[in-house]
Amino acid sequence: MPTLPYAILEAPSTLGLATEGVEHLPDRLMDLGLAERIHAHRAERLAVPPKDPMPDPETGILNARAIAAWSPKLADAVEAVLDSGRFPVVLGGDCTILMGSMLAFRRRGRYGLFFIDGNADFFQPEAEPNGEGASMDLALVTGRGPSLLTDIEGRGPSVRPEDAVAFAYRDHKDQEEFGSQALPKELKAIDLPAVRAMGIEAAAREAVDHLTREELDGFFIHLDADCLDVIMPAVDFRVPDGLSWDELETALRVALASGKAVGIEITIYNPRLDEDGSAGRGLADVLAAALGAAAQ
Repeated sequence: MPTLPYAILEAPSTLGLATEGVEHLPDRLMDLGLAERIHAHRAERLAVPPKDPMPDPETGILNARAIAAWSPKLADAVEAVLDSGRFPVVLGGDCTILMGSMLAFRRRGRYGLFFIDGNADFFQPEAEPNGEGASMDLALVTGRGPSLLTDIEGRGPSVRPEDAVAFAYRDHKDQEEFGSQALPKELKAIDLPAVRAMGIEAAAREAVDHLTREELDGFFIHLDADCLDVIMPAVDFRVPDGLSWDELETALRVALASGKAVGIEITIYNPRLDEDGSAGRGLADVLAAALGAAAQ
């Protein structure tokens, strides 16, 4: 289990989306007492550059150059937390914050990625209808895409494909409809049907076993709120089915209990779509339960 105290980094970026709203994720979770509930230090809130409504002409990706310039700043902030002897809890933001988070660990060694997301996020720019980097983040951090975003600081890929696990995704129909590139064979995929067939605890243990191999220095957890079922309506792109609160908590507990998790980020929850606040409360409860248990 993590023996380090937690530190919260606020990374309210929407550079990977055409829409707004997820930038309020940190404020809502903090208002719900997440920092106090996990006894976390509040480290920093990063400023985010302005958005350009038009895709980058060279890459076809919205705000590609801003993402490439901002990601090292997030990486610096993550490293500052690590250097202070704390466990980073990064509150996004959209999924392109993953590029900054993983860059921090790429600078320090060879780390894995536990990618808990309702979507595989492996689109190539020409197949993503809106040019949104938030649909490409797993592809980009594993080296698939334009070098501007796959080779930041000349360190690409941030994660070797064989060191990542795509977990509980269920967007197979959308991948097929829009022509997303396939996940590489070396990237371990445990989609939602596989999770259902195995059971959540066994599936999570299989993922974590892959990420705790001797050659890895540890692994980072990416959590997209759209991995959840209809209990999480406050996401911009909804796909039927998904994990329950209990299933998500189990997956996080298994990951954190390994002793090899080095940080976590939370993305995509949009408070503007949370009319009665129940989705935010549920998310805060799960995070507090899993992170709190790991700290004991």
